[in-house]
Amino acid sequence: MPRKFLVVVDDSPEFETALRYASRRARSTGGRVALLRVIPAAASDAHWAGVREEIERQTRLEAEASLNKWAGEAAERSGETPVLLIERGEPQDAIRKVVGEDIEIKILVLAAGGGGRGPGPLVSAVVKQGAAFTGRKLPVTIVPGELTEKDIEDLA
Repeated sequence: MPRKFLVVVDDSPEFETALRYASRRARSTGGRVALLRVIPAAASDAHWAGVREEIERQTRLEAEASLNKWAGEAAERSGETPVLLIERGEPQDAIRKVVGEDIEIKILVLAAGGGGRGPGPLVSAVVKQGAAFTGRKLPVTIVPGELTEKDIEDLA
């Protein structure tokens, strides 16, 4: 069973470091990358149902475009086509759901923010909650967001 490295696709500057690291680790271990894009849950006001549906459609299209953009880089770096996942809701809930549904996900890869911005909300939650963060015993690799290509080659 191939090992999957889960990376949460977001708009943070450190995301690319997590993707590069996970892709390189997947290549060196015969694994595969899984990319998860989390989109916000829609409001439930029935009065605006038509508008809500259009917003949901647009956010889904944007999520697909983002995943497709990064899938090429992940495939090139890892040597395998990544698994693309879209979930609606809060990031931690989405991670828990995806990890619970796919036993091939063996490692969650996150990159910590740098430059005085703090580690980021997901990294902070992992540190605070430990194993409860993902809902099962799953290693979490937290890489510094400032890793260079050379650093990643040396580490992964």
